[in-house]
Amino acid sequence: MAEGDPEDFAAAFNAASIDGWVSAMGLRLVRATGDGVEAELDVGPQHRQAYGIVHGGVHAGIIETLASVGAALHALPEGRSVVGLENHTSFLRAVRSGRLRAEARPLDRGRRTQVWEGSVRDEQGRLCATGRVRLLVLEPDAVLAGQRAGAPG
Repeated sequence: MAEGDPEDFAAAFNAASIDGWVSAMGLRLVRATGDGVEAELDVGPQHRQAYGIVHGGVHAGIIETLASVGAALHALPEGRSVVGLENHTSFLRAVRSGRLRAEARPLDRGRRTQVWEGSVRDEQGRLCATGRVRLLVLEPDAVLAGQRAGAPG
């Protein structure tokens, strides 16, 4: 994908700061399209659990975020939104510091559900976590937690 590609929504997403978890974690999208999402995160004290390694929830959250962004970008042109149904993340290598790089790609994009697969790697390119996220595709008039889906909350 060429730099500045109008189909890449990473810069707009980063500037909007619409996702509190993403902002709190310091996750930066590098590329964001309906066909794949890439991000990076500089590990800090807020990412570590008691043993001094990156918390598994951070890995799971990164994978779910990237899958959700990609799935939403695929669904939005039809006026639909998405919400996660399952996140299965496996932790393969402990990380204490440095920059994490992550990516997610679609495995299946159906009318009612999408399945995305993601990975998180350390600065040396070693695989730290992998995951699979299943998302429900919501119709434009769907209500989620008492509000129309996609409405700011």
